[in-house]
Amino acid sequence: MSLSVGIVGLPNSGKSTLFNALLRRQVADVAEYPFTTVEPNTGVVEVPDKRLDKLVEVLKIPKKVPAVVKFIDIAGLIKGAHEGEGLGNRFLEQIRQVDAILHLVRGFTGNNIPHVSGEVDPVHDVNTVNLELTLADFEVVTKALEKPGRLEVLDKIKTILGQGKPASEAGLSGKETELVKDLNLLTLKPMLYALNLDEAAVKETKEFPDLPPVMIISAKLEAEINELEIEDRLKYLEELGLSQSLLDRLIEQCYQLLNLITFYTVKGGKQAQAWPLVKGKTALEAAEMVHTDFSKNFIKAEAINWQDLVNLGGWKQAREKGKVRLEGRDYVTREGDVVEFKIGS
Repeated sequence: MSLSVGIVGLPNSGKSTLFNALLRRQVADVAEYPFTTVEPNTGVVEVPDKRLDKLVEVLKIPKKVPAVVKFIDIAGLIKGAHEGEGLGNRFLEQIRQVDAILHLVRGFTGNNIPHVSGEVDPVHDVNTVNLELTLADFEVVTKALEKPGRLEVLDKIKTILGQGKPASEAGLSGKETELVKDLNLLTLKPMLYALNLDEAAVKETKEFPDLPPVMIISAKLEAEINELEIEDRLKYLEELGLSQSLLDRLIEQCYQLLNLITFYTVKGGKQAQAWPLVKGKTALEAAEMVHTDFSKNFIKAEAINWQDLVNLGGWKQAREKGKVRLEGRDYVTREGDVVEFKIGS
């Protein structure tokens, strides 16, 4: 399953610094992930997962394959991007292809790094980028109205966009959202805001009532932390009073933004793998993710919570204790399930 997050923001907001920090976490062997054609502006990053680490450790599994997120560094947007300013149409088209948007907002000063509008103003920057996304969607919807078939839902969206509001505020039903899925509307995509502050400011507790809910990050600090050896990195984080790096939190937040859960497979006791799955999907849909033949020949699934499997020390012990559940194709996969699929020939 391809999970892609586009990093957007105004020029000089710190996107490249953040992206380069993310690249330090890039998966070394991308062959495990067939969707990951790695380009200069694309990084495939592991989702931090202590549960997977524990499964590997306790069950003595030699290989682990974590879930991943693909981050795409999209060149800075500027005012007028929807009209093609600054190659805006090309950049906006790149954003349309991602599953979610990470909107990085500049909050650091840095006199040697000029701000496109002359002064650091996070509220202004958020509004500028969001307006460009809204205007771009307005143009797409206006063109789509020329074709029959979904007039009512497009009218509803156009009205909201015409008020300068995102399409996400149109109150679309699931069916209506599906009707316009092919348009890849930017303002229907889930969005995470991150405020990029100076290194010192990250340690301070602040509220930003005029901004959407934001995650606080210092891209420069994260880049510096990632240059350290593991032990030094952990020590530095401890000195900052952090249990994990802001970058790890950011990766997790992006993963959660896509409404995903994680289930696990333990292949022949030789490979433990974490799989992302949209919340509410069935065992049959989970099986299809692992291998298309699994869904075609699905018989049943054996499932157990990862913690129970770890506590009991393996499948054999778990079965003896009656902790392994037999589930059918309509079973809704749970967060943290370890699943073994039983298939026919």
